[in-house]
Amino acid sequence: MNLRDWLRRIPGLSNPESLPEHLRRGRLGEDAARDTLLRSGMKFLAANFQSRHGEIDLILRDGDCLVFVEVKTRSSEEWTRPASAVNAAKRRRLSLTAEDYLRQLKERRINARFDVVEVLLSDGAVREVRHLINAFPWDPSPLRRPW
Repeated sequence: MNLRDWLRRIPGLSNPESLPEHLRRGRLGEDAARDTLLRSGMKFLAANFQSRHGEIDLILRDGDCLVFVEVKTRSSEEWTRPASAVNAAKRRRLSLTAEDYLRQLKERRINARFDVVEVLLSDGAVREVRHLINAFPWDPSPLRRPW
């Protein structure tokens, strides 16, 4: 599926070409990541969860493990891998946002991990999807996990 076809599937989006290119790429990447993870047997829970600390692109369940997913979509790998954009500051924001999500759950004792999905595009279409399982640990911040 190419970018234009994918964007036409979004309800209420009358003119997908009016979106900035980076938003179109990001939406295509998140959709490709979600489809890939669902095909691997994970269960989808949420997309674009936001808190005062940031946003988590996708939240899924893999067996008894809650999976927080950061999606990085790029049209080129000339300089670095897309996952390298998940630096220390980003990992800290993701950890704090995940803690915010977990505070909303009734069951506080839960296994969780952070995955990164790299989506590579070519001519506006998905060329490759790479799933990096357990890509980084919880940020070792002074805040303690509440569960």
